[in-house]
Amino acid sequence: MPDEGAMDATDSASEFRWREHKDFVLNATSRFSVTLATQIQTVAIGWFVYDFTGSAVALGVVGLAAFLPAIALMLVTGYVSDRYDRRTVLAGCCTLMAFAALGQVAHVASGIASMLPLYLTVVLQGAGRAFYLPANSAILPNLVPREHFPQAIALSTAVSQAANISGPAVGGLLYAVSPNLAFAAALAFYALGAFTNYMIRYRSTPARETSQAPTLEHLFAGFRFMWGKPVILGALTLDLFVVVLGGAVSLLPIFAKDILQVGPVGLGILRSAPAAGALLMGFVLSRNNFMERQAGPRMFKAVLIFGLASLGFGLSGSFFMSFLYLAILGAADTASVVVRMTLVQAETPDDLRGRVAAVSSLFTQFSNEIGQFRAGTMAGFFGAIPAVVFGGIGAIGIALIWQRWFPALGTRDHLVPPNA
Repeated sequence: MPDEGAMDATDSASEFRWREHKDFVLNATSRFSVTLATQIQTVAIGWFVYDFTGSAVALGVVGLAAFLPAIALMLVTGYVSDRYDRRTVLAGCCTLMAFAALGQVAHVASGIASMLPLYLTVVLQGAGRAFYLPANSAILPNLVPREHFPQAIALSTAVSQAANISGPAVGGLLYAVSPNLAFAAALAFYALGAFTNYMIRYRSTPARETSQAPTLEHLFAGFRFMWGKPVILGALTLDLFVVVLGGAVSLLPIFAKDILQVGPVGLGILRSAPAAGALLMGFVLSRNNFMERQAGPRMFKAVLIFGLASLGFGLSGSFFMSFLYLAILGAADTASVVVRMTLVQAETPDDLRGRVAAVSSLFTQFSNEIGQFRAGTMAGFFGAIPAVVFGGIGAIGIALIWQRWFPALGTRDHLVPPNA
């Protein structure tokens, strides 16, 4: 249940007064810090690996290393989020990711030629994210009233995208000064994320069914619930395949160095472009209820725009146009994310939110890593431009197919049913 601040009678008003919800503010601060650290780290790792190896496949392996913990832990992460205090889980995950960043600082400083130690720190980072993502998703509905889910999610997304804008630019600038400086900054922001999570007052109550040792029935509860909800299943699998076929962002080190020739600072600017578009869209959606009606059709339109923007980026040889296409891509993705996350949060019981969020994270967040592996491997054989163009065409095709396969999602009107 939300805390007392979230249950205040004034929250029945239509306007979302986010400043009145202190735990939400702390969670948003932590989300900003962790996302900023991740973006700084991503730019630093991407440039370091490609500059050192000159291999697109090596970039793909970074994505694979981050994805492996998600697969290995997929049945455990959501259970932990439902069984233990989500605030403590979040703080512990931030601490683990800080240790991974510390390992990266040590690896770069040592001058070791092998990329294997760096890949191992990425695996450790992936393990932290595997627990962090479902816990962070599951705790949000406990911090705000139900009627403000869409606005809270949009505002949280906007906060994340603000970090996604500044993080790559900061990472590129810091890396240009010193690679170790970039990794050290990531370490500091992960530590800040851990501290702000510990400051949250809300304490989640473990579900009664998880008071004993976990069974397979408990561990698979998230998959079973999702399978029985065609709207949620369609939204999650749509995002999964679209992101796997995407991968334009993961190949930006190649575009920045070999195609556009703009260096690590240019790479940081390009990586900020999707977040710039996403921030603008998140701000717009947090200020109105545009997605409340015709939610399904509008989500599919957003995915089509995402695919077209990916295609445009792959064919663009201009730095300005590349930035513009990436910004459009980010804005379209945010519109789709708000619909998907709201559907999942609004229709999932609280005692299942951790496990359903773990499935959602596996299908969405970590599909970025599989998409990175797909794009890097394909770019290694056919080149970066064909890999991005193929992904854009594939995303458009998936949107058209899913609209027919999941008609309940394609015709969904109310984002949150008024009688829910």
